[in-house]
Amino acid sequence: MALYDTHAHLDYPDYQVDFEAVLQRAESAGVRKIISIGTDLESSRRAVALAAKYSNIYAAVGWHPSYADAAPDDIRAELRALAREPRVVAIGETGMDYSRLPSGSGGSAEEDQRYKAKQARIFEQQLEVAVEVGLNCVIHQREAFEDVMERMRGAAGKVRGVFHCFVNDPASQAAVQAIGSLVSFTGIATFKNAQTIRDTIVSTSLGQFMLETDCPYLAPVPYRGKRCEPAYVREIGELVAKLKGCSIDEVGEATSRTAEEFFPGLAL
Repeated sequence: MALYDTHAHLDYPDYQVDFEAVLQRAESAGVRKIISIGTDLESSRRAVALAAKYSNIYAAVGWHPSYADAAPDDIRAELRALAREPRVVAIGETGMDYSRLPSGSGGSAEEDQRYKAKQARIFEQQLEVAVEVGLNCVIHQREAFEDVMERMRGAAGKVRGVFHCFVNDPASQAAVQAIGSLVSFTGIATFKNAQTIRDTIVSTSLGQFMLETDCPYLAPVPYRGKRCEPAYVREIGELVAKLKGCSIDEVGEATSRTAEEFFPGLAL
């Protein structure tokens, strides 16, 4: 059996103390490949360095929408250079996130609009680079689904996205699939109050989704509340197998094949 963790933040300081042990536990759990995701240019450089050092780690390079205010006006040149590094398999994570707008902490509606406009500009630059270098995108969206979908529809046929940490309903997943993109599920699916996600998993065909941890966040049951790590893909895979009425081997085979088809270079 082979499972892939298609979204991890291995460059975070959470893993500095026991990084090698984290990788060993992933291997023991059947997690053969891990994609370390960049959240800004410096984080992306760290992901690239990890991918260069470890044969089971690959990198995605990008700028997270929640950090858009800190982004330079144009990230394309530096991102383009990073995207051409060996073992970089995607652009991201990128997208839009309206969960913490300036107005929520005393800011104005005008500040909200400037913040949203900066997110949109950085997102569109990353889509442009993705098309140029022939990579797909890892999409982050929170409370911004329609605005993200508008931009992804405009890029359909040129670049695909995987909507990571997908928590939306089956109709939203069908809309994502209709534009040629995919979704990915995390340990949230194991939470007691996550029936909508489980309904979406049931309604989504094998071959149309991937698995991820988003570690160090979102550890699945029975590890909820603790630091997450790539080994916990297994718990997510076991839940999916139960929901789909198949074996975890079948889940591993289908989701790994889907990842290899989506992320150029991952199959090598």
